[in-house]
Amino acid sequence: MTLSVGSRPDTDVDPDRAGRLLAFPRRYPLVAVTLAVLAVVLGLLAAGQPVPAQWLGSGWALAVAARVAWGMVEDVLAGHWGVDLLAVTAIGSTVAVGEHLASLVVVLMLTGGQALEDYAANRARKELNALLERAPVLAHRRRPDGSVQDVPVEEVRPGDELMVRPAEVVPVDGELVGADADFDESSITGESLPVTRRAGEAVLSGVLNEQRAVVLRATATVADSQYSQIVAMVREAAASRAPVVRLADRYAVPFTAFAFLVAGLAWWYHGDPVVFAEVLVVATPCPLLIAAPVAFLGGMSRAARNGVIIKNAGTLERLATVRTAAFDKTGTITYGRPELLAVHARPPFRPDELLLLAASAEQYSSHVLAASVREAALARGLAPVPAEDAHEEATHGVTATVAGRRVVVGKPAHVARCAPDVAEQALGPGELAVYVAVDGRFAGTLVMSDQVREDAAATMADLTRLGVREILVLSGDARATVEHVAAALGISRVLPECLPEDKVRAVRDAPERPVLMVGDGVNDAPVLAAADVGVAMGARGATAASESADVVVLTEDLARTAGAVRIGRRTVQVALQSIWLGIALSVVLMLVAATGAIPAIVGALSQEVVDLLAILNALRALGGPRRERGSSAR
Repeated sequence: MTLSVGSRPDTDVDPDRAGRLLAFPRRYPLVAVTLAVLAVVLGLLAAGQPVPAQWLGSGWALAVAARVAWGMVEDVLAGHWGVDLLAVTAIGSTVAVGEHLASLVVVLMLTGGQALEDYAANRARKELNALLERAPVLAHRRRPDGSVQDVPVEEVRPGDELMVRPAEVVPVDGELVGADADFDESSITGESLPVTRRAGEAVLSGVLNEQRAVVLRATATVADSQYSQIVAMVREAAASRAPVVRLADRYAVPFTAFAFLVAGLAWWYHGDPVVFAEVLVVATPCPLLIAAPVAFLGGMSRAARNGVIIKNAGTLERLATVRTAAFDKTGTITYGRPELLAVHARPPFRPDELLLLAASAEQYSSHVLAASVREAALARGLAPVPAEDAHEEATHGVTATVAGRRVVVGKPAHVARCAPDVAEQALGPGELAVYVAVDGRFAGTLVMSDQVREDAAATMADLTRLGVREILVLSGDARATVEHVAAALGISRVLPECLPEDKVRAVRDAPERPVLMVGDGVNDAPVLAAADVGVAMGARGATAASESADVVVLTEDLARTAGAVRIGRRTVQVALQSIWLGIALSVVLMLVAATGAIPAIVGALSQEVVDLLAILNALRALGGPRRERGSSAR
């Protein structure tokens, strides 16, 4: 396989391309030498020197064949069957029958395979590479006297003030200081429109500053910033291999046996060993080796372009065949920002007193409901007071001593352990209740509402169209709350009041597999790890959920979970199409060559065309089907 390298006029020299041309012989010495030998052989033939040409071409071809054969023997001894036997035999047979030009083309195809794969893989990795190449190496740190000093990003510490110039990438997570500013977040989230941030708002590393210089106050080191986490996931994704990528291993023996059978029968029928060589030069199955990796890299690149990081190629295969989709409720199906609707306080407690006690205890919890309770108290001018002996029982609630009073906040079962007089709160659609007990007595409830995401219903319908047979909601919330949300989305199966281990059990026991699990919180990490495909939504890199997940959606766009399934299906489809396209064309060429109608040199060049067609088809994984183009890949 050859790597086509174009040229430009001297008046318009591309330094980058010139550098790549100079680096090519160092990176691919066998290809460079083979091209040089081929050029000399053609020159000798043009000068009327066929004997030296044949000796040079045949000698180099046999030397390469011996090198490949030695590696093939080592692979076989290690229990790994490959398809190099066809190439080695093709080289040997063409040399034996005097077709030294054809043997050089086969050598070029064999040695150039890595170069062509690298070229195609770099094209497929475009979006992944873009994320890696954007990682800043310097930051402009402001000194106390107002001057600016360039420092390595590794030296930035939380609290440092950094200047970010127009068209520069934000080096670390921070918060905006000063006037409003616009940032381009498309490389991270896939959103094309600039986002306006105001003073005090968080600005994520990896986004692009737009039109004017801004000042940020660092809130994390580069290692703890979300962009570094994304880069780490991208590196993992780029280095991964899917099981389908190893299709060559599974089909190596039958394909090789078939090729030798056709070549042997052709030799027997025609009584001419030249036909044997002509069949084998078109039988080298390079599409098996290259097409699938290129397609999978293209699929991961396409996902990254849409704000979805797929950590490994094997995940794409599982996404393509998902049959069950499970969703956490709060923060996944809903927005995860519950708003206080009402405070139902039992005498002698007053509503504001109950809310203040609950908020003071909840300030020691990381749960999304705790944050909403605290925000509701602050909105009413109630500042939480310090608490003592605070501890949280994951997914159940918090217990703390506030101003000398024992306060328990959480689910009714948790509160009932110390307050047997707990009474169930009546709830409307989409509502949930936070129960509160004080000094062993039931003190009342906080009724909150968390709205269902606008794209939730469309996402469920999309997943059904993509072949998902069962959709369920796993939640730690009360049954009434979960059933209201599920009913609004047409989901019939719910598992309410789940502990993390209950969610794991439900996913592991699901009969329809593979299982896709979508969540966003720290408490979802175990079930995301247990699922066949775990999707962390809106995790932005540095959370326990994203570390456990196979897929990270960098925004809070639920529709991108269905988009990930669609990309998986498309990628596997294109990979298999490319593989079978290469095999089918190789088989057709073998059968035609068996008639003696294809000279060895023409057959070798034809195989090059087959390789290129398979690679070009695999690159289609970078985009969606025609009906999707012009619309979001989500």
